[in-house]
Amino acid sequence: MKKKRANGEGSIRKRKDGRWEGRCTAGHDPEMGKAVYLELATGLRRGELPGLKWEDVNLERGNRPVRRQISRINSDVVEAPLKTKNAYRTLPLAEDTISVLKEQRRKVGSSPWVFPSPNGGSIFPDSVLHMLHRVLKQAGLLRVRFHDLRHTFATLALQNEVDIKTVSGMLGHFSAGFTLDTYAHVTSAAQRQAAGKMAAVLSGAV
Repeated sequence: MKKKRANGEGSIRKRKDGRWEGRCTAGHDPEMGKAVYLELATGLRRGELPGLKWEDVNLERGNRPVRRQISRINSDVVEAPLKTKNAYRTLPLAEDTISVLKEQRRKVGSSPWVFPSPNGGSIFPDSVLHMLHRVLKQAGLLRVRFHDLRHTFATLALQNEVDIKTVSGMLGHFSAGFTLDTYAHVTSAAQRQAAGKMAAVLSGAV
């Protein structure tokens, strides 16, 4: 499926492994583009992304602790504890991600939040989802869940031979076994590829 529109262009499809792939030019909403980039680079939960403060980010060392999430209690948007003790983690930041964050820092000025709301406070997770859907619609792309971005991060990491324990730790899962069960389709494909490689090696030794 491919569409072109006045505000952008893009294409997206769902692969057999369940991962969405495609591209989107969203110059009309660069802040959302930065949020999506950071999500695909780190695999945060939906409430963890808006909970990111500049005090958490160490651009010199290239890492950021995950310390809080944003949730709604009654009608109030508040900082809340993370789901489990394993959700408290420190994520490495690649050079490109650091560059994106530096640009965002210049844009938001003195705000303590990396992605502030229009009134200067924390943005609500549902607002992030609505912005994502708006950008996808304007670009002529299929609607996806915000959680699909987290799944794509994990799938890409595993397909590029990042070990399951490392991926589990970055996702904040309570165990590597849970991650293995969740992404069994990805690890099974990797195992078949490994078997093929070993067959090629062994056939040359016979």
